[in-house]
Parts: sequence; structure tokens; C-alpha cells
Amino acid sequence: MAMVRQVHNISFPISEPGALAQDQSYFLLKEDGRELRLRFHDYDAIYDRPGLYEQLFYQRLRCASPRKARDLLAKVLQENRIELSELRVLDLGAGNGMVGELLDAARVIGVDISESARQACERDRPDAYDAYYVTDMSRLQEPLAGEMKSWQLDLLTCIAALGFGDIPVRAFANAFNLIRNDGWVVFNIKETFLQEGDRTGFSMLVKHLLVSDTLEVHHLERYRHRISIDGRALFYYVLVGRKHSDIPAGVMSSLGHD
Repeated sequence: MAMVRQVHNISFPISEPGALAQDQSYFLLKEDGRELRLRFHDYDAIYDRPGLYEQLFYQRLRCASPRKARDLLAKVLQENRIELSELRVLDLGAGNGMVGELLDAARVIGVDISESARQACERDRPDAYDAYYVTDMSRLQEPLAGEMKSWQLDLLTCIAALGFGDIPVRAFANAFNLIRNDGWVVFNIKETFLQEGDRTGFSMLVKHLLVSDTLEVHHLERYRHRISIDGRALFYYVLVGRKHSDIPAGVMSSLGHD
């Protein structure tokens, strides 16, 4: 039976176009006679309110990334004669399961740093994952690392969660290294992270992946991720590739992430 979602009273502030950076954007939520100001990255507060995440990002701001990534992944796998239904997925930054529920895979494992995200997923999409881990992937240690490897993961997904400090560089690298060699990776990033002048850690790591033998790129496409609060299109790149080897510790050291 379809879940009935609560409709929230949300509005956006009056501002000059482009005045707020993407990671500074906020919205106003009216509830119980109060008006709350929540940043787009106040995920715990958003997840605690059933349906608010979907209403904000997918209805009002028209986020297209989960389905775009899923469709391009399916296309690449089909071209390589691989069935998604036979793969075992690690969904990094799983949130409340928006990506996980789209993946018709043999196993889908979610991981997020937020307990509120896990609880929201269990509430809203209890069938999205075979297991859901709440942990800081940048500090992944045994025995949890061994338990996650025991799933024999061969696909990493990470959608709309990279580049604004939500997922640290080390966390992405640790997740990437859990995927078996010759496995698959799909993730998206803001278009500016591929610009030559961007010297942030994650930008440098992605550029390394693009030119090294670590990852074989099968598809790289610019697309409209969503719109901003002032109606401008926000463009991202989505990448689908095949992993050939782990990200070396030396690369992380060179980026200042020992």
C-alpha cells in the first residue's frame, strides 16, 4: 500500500539570484505556529519529518539525480552484458533510501553517518536495503570493515552526497576500496569540482581517478541535478566506471588525508 506523506508548509527566502551558495541555502518551515529556518544540509531535522526530504528536494527543487544515475548505470551495464540483478551494491550516503529503492540488485547495503537517516529509511522505505550501517566511513575499522567486505560488494553508488563536506574524501576512498576489483562505481559531483582551479580534496581525488588506472570511465555526462531556490539550474556530472584497483594510501597522503 502506498505511503501517505504529510504535506509540509515550506517556503524559500527572498534573496538576490545566486546570493546564497549551494551549501548555504536554507528554507523556512512553518509548523505548530512556529517558523523554523533549516539549512538544506540540516539532514537530521529534515529526516525526522516524514516526507519533508522528498517534498523539498524532489517536488519543489526537482532533483533528478537518483533516477538519472540509475538509468545511466543500467545503460552501461547492459552495454557490458552485466545484469544489475546479479550485483551486490554498497550505497554510500544512503539517507532515507531514495537510491536504494531504485536498485533491483541481488543485495543492496546502505551506509550513512546519520542515525536519523537510518530511522527515516526504516520508517519510509523498510525494504530498500538488506542491511543498513550507521558509521563514520572515514574511520572504518575492524571488525565492521570485515563484515562489510563479507557482502562481496561489486557496485558502489554515491548520489547527491559528495563535495560539500557531507562525505569526507577518506570516507569515499574507504567505500571505494570495499568494492572488488572489476566491480562498478557510479557517483555524481557538482560541475565546478572538475574545473582546473578547484583544488579541494575531493576534486583532486576525482581528477586522479579520471587519469589513473584505478578507475576505467565508461560514461561521464553533465546534466541538470536540480534547480536552486531562485530557479537557476544546478548542473552536476554523473560518472559510471569500472574499478581496476584500490585507491592507494599514497594518493590519500598526497591529498592530506593520511
